[in-house]
Amino acid sequence: MSQATILVVEDEAPLVTLLRYNLEREGFAVLEAQDGDEALNQAREQKPDLVLLDWMLPLVSGIEICRQLRRHPETRAIPIVMLTARGEEGDKLRGLDSGADDYVTKPFSPSELIARIRAVLRRTRPVPADEMLRFEDVTLDLAAHRVRRGKRELHLGPTEFRLLRFFLENPGRVFSREQLLDRVWGRDVYVEPRTVDVHIRRLRKAINGPREHDLIRTVRSAGYALDADQG
Repeated sequence: MSQATILVVEDEAPLVTLLRYNLEREGFAVLEAQDGDEALNQAREQKPDLVLLDWMLPLVSGIEICRQLRRHPETRAIPIVMLTARGEEGDKLRGLDSGADDYVTKPFSPSELIARIRAVLRRTRPVPADEMLRFEDVTLDLAAHRVRRGKRELHLGPTEFRLLRFFLENPGRVFSREQLLDRVWGRDVYVEPRTVDVHIRRLRKAINGPREHDLIRTVRSAGYALDADQG
């Protein structure tokens, strides 16, 4: 993935400095806005990959900015992470209902914030119309939403499709159940780690025919990997 641009909408200068330092250190490009009007203008003109939006801003609240970003066609698809001192469940739901993709409560650790930003970008990044993912004799066509192994078309449920896509994007790497839950299900979905095992079994059953070798390797006490070498 090419360098992502984050628009930071925050009026506290020390926090902007801290956010810029940590985001740039992780390879992100950073834009800044201190109020609602500037945020909306920057979002329309610069088309950032994600907006990091503070709830408490002068003149117009972050909630209202979030709603306005969602109203306009040119900014509707930009993912938004709300940043706020409000930690009540009702406030969180209000933020998400206004169109935010995630919600981080102050005080926060920079590493957690970066992880949440990366998770939102993974879930919301656009897919090139002609993108094909391949490994061995498995082909996944993202535009047509079709999967084949050799000449055989595979029929996958939505979760198995996302799981296979993630493995195809990261062949050979071992991922724990917790990592797969984060990357495939998302941080805002609460499911048990053992749920991963159920979907791995379904995926194996779908992609592995009677005379085909198993492409999913189970690594004891570690997790799973897409790997042709089962030796």
